Amino acid sequence: MRLFRRPRGPIEEWQPRLYAILIALVLIVGWLIAFIVKNDENVQLDFVLLDAHLSLIWLIILLLAIGFLGGVLTSQLYRRRRRSDRVGALGGSAEEHRGPDG
Repeated sequence: MRLFRRPRGPIEEWQPRLYAILIALVLIVGWLIAFIVKNDENVQLDFVLLDAHLSLIWLIILLLAIGFLGGVLTSQLYRRRRRSDRVGALGGSAEEHRGPDG
C-alpha cells in the first residue's frame, strides 16, 4: 500500500504522514472502545429451540461474523458457477479445460 511506504526524500516529508496515520489509528481505537462500552447491555435472543441472554456487542459481533461467512461462501459459489458456465460454453468437461495450476 502506497500510504504506508516511506517516501524517497527528506525525513521532513515522512513525519507529517506518520503523525496523521498515528492520530487516525488512535481515533479508530478510541471509537471502537466507546462502541463496545456503549453496547454492553444484555439482550435476550430467542432462537426457535432455545433462548439466550448475551451482551449486545456479542450479538453484533456474531451477526458480523455470520454476514462475513455468508459473503465469502456466496462469492465462492458465484465464482464456481461462472467457471462452470465458461467451461460449458467451450464444450467438454472442466478437467479438459483446467490449466496446470488447477
